[in-house]
Amino acid sequence: MRKRLTPRCEGYTRGMGDERDRFLRIYMNDQLALGIAWREVAKRAQGENEGTPLGEALRHVATGISEDVESFEAMMERLGFGRDRVKTGAAMVAERVGRLKLNGQVRGYSPLSRFAELDLLAMGIEGKKILWANLRDLGDLKSRLPDVDFDELIRRAQAQRDELEPFRARTGRETLGA
Repeated sequence: MRKRLTPRCEGYTRGMGDERDRFLRIYMNDQLALGIAWREVAKRAQGENEGTPLGEALRHVATGISEDVESFEAMMERLGFGRDRVKTGAAMVAERVGRLKLNGQVRGYSPLSRFAELDLLAMGIEGKKILWANLRDLGDLKSRLPDVDFDELIRRAQAQRDELEPFRARTGRETLGA
């Protein structure tokens, strides 16, 4: 069986049939789907909080998450990994279905909606920091994509987390009664 090279990833010579690449491709597609879901949550939360300091923070974070998704897609493309449209489509559907859950009132945006979104975004950002470290350290992408600054991506994620945390904590206290 002849090994196929990945022409978009300079200096990388293992075949695409390699078992590690198969698992990495699946992992990255799973993570892309999650990133798309979090991007949509951030955009929705931003819209619901427009014209407030929280809305402004969410605008920054939503923009950053969108840029991170684009960067991630570019990495996948450079590695020769196709995008799993079923997974990304399912993520979009799941995010929209998540809007239907009750949050303490029959209609509209409740304080619990706001807190749940901020909490979900915090979890996603923490997960993104782990993802960047996994790709850098465990997926060997630091050597396969030497121009990608994974440390900067981790710092960016931390800045997003830091920007949202005061709002998340205050909303949680107000909503949950601490």
